[in-house]
Amino acid sequence: MDKQQNRRNKRPRMSVDRIVENIRHPAVGANNPMHPRPLVALLDGRDCSVEMPILKDVATVAFCDAQSTQEIHEKVLNEAMGALLYHTITLTREDLEKFKALRIIVRIGVGYDNIDIKAAGELGVAVCNVPGYCVEEVADTTLCLILNLYRRTHWLAEMVKQGKKISTAENIREAAHGATRIRGETLGIIGLGRSGSAVALRAKAFGFNVIFYDPYLQEGIERSLGLTRVYTLQDLLFQSDCVSLHCNLNEHNHHLINEFTIKQMRQGAFLVNTARGGLIDETALANALREGRIRAAALDVHENEPFNFTSGPLKDAPNLICTPHAAWYSAQSSAEARESAAGEIRRGLTGRVPDDLRNCVNKEYLMGNNQWPEAPHPGMNGGARYQYGQVLIPPTAPPVNPIENHVPAGTPHSAAPADTASLNHVPASQKVEGEQ
Repeated sequence: MDKQQNRRNKRPRMSVDRIVENIRHPAVGANNPMHPRPLVALLDGRDCSVEMPILKDVATVAFCDAQSTQEIHEKVLNEAMGALLYHTITLTREDLEKFKALRIIVRIGVGYDNIDIKAAGELGVAVCNVPGYCVEEVADTTLCLILNLYRRTHWLAEMVKQGKKISTAENIREAAHGATRIRGETLGIIGLGRSGSAVALRAKAFGFNVIFYDPYLQEGIERSLGLTRVYTLQDLLFQSDCVSLHCNLNEHNHHLINEFTIKQMRQGAFLVNTARGGLIDETALANALREGRIRAAALDVHENEPFNFTSGPLKDAPNLICTPHAAWYSAQSSAEARESAAGEIRRGLTGRVPDDLRNCVNKEYLMGNNQWPEAPHPGMNGGARYQYGQVLIPPTAPPVNPIENHVPAGTPHSAAPADTASLNHVPASQKVEGEQ
């Protein structure tokens, strides 16, 4: 009897169409105002299973699976108040202006060079990131790549896979030519943020002498970590046997490693990049690898992604390891990034922006305009609870178409060294460590 009564009292499950449309708060009476439910969209992905439990009582969550704003459904452009995105979609000022109700964007990752944060701030849109989720993964991957360069493990494994017979001492000397002892080597880290610091501590355990260049860190940090600090990029490149990049990409450090700066590196040095592809001029790197100026390089990030070995300037470059921008990934880090991003969206929907946000990277631009009202949405600040559902907004057919430490590169194509002091005007909000 009780079971039958429960079945009669159980509310019917709402259809997807009902969820997509303006869902009303179930407690709203007939005489009370009825407001549309806030919409949050995952712009360049499909899986919302992690975000849903965190946002289900404050928003409708939709996914677009788009590669550009041209593929985003008009409903999302007109109604989305929050947006989540990875690194596969770019939001320029023109793209941002297409959104009519957007109030907060959260990048599910560390770097945010795919978002025009200044334009977003001027349009009243807060931009946030998730700066700490993959520190261990990036540091571990960086050390893995460094060890592969020094010990030639990757290339030796490929030789065995190809069936080459390596048995005698002479065979091994030939196959492993270039393998080097690590202890006593100097590792130069550009950008001592979270990942850079984690790499430095791991590298010391292998016997590296670790130096770093970071014009944004306060004096004394090197003493607390037992590292050696240099004060110019030129000094770091000149002293390092291996250079590892750990800075975000911005207008000041694009092609930080270029034809001129490569000539400042030690002959036969190693180069590792797990930060951002645009930090390296790939044409200059390819030439340096062919000429032997750089003995070997390992890149997890590239100027054009997804990377293809069959085309581009790095095609046929020797002594090169390339991985598919995966240094950030582990099952744990992926879940943490998505949970943190959804939590930030939730704070944006239910709290005060930007005051209640933990990782707003364009606060200075937001504070400089008067676009934020008391409450951007009737249910935003401490709003009501809603029923929920996950919705697919189908893409429309496209037309034929810093880290805590930004590292200034000066003018990459000039023959003059960078003037560090003159570049310290980079907005503090951009000092977010490079990842992923």
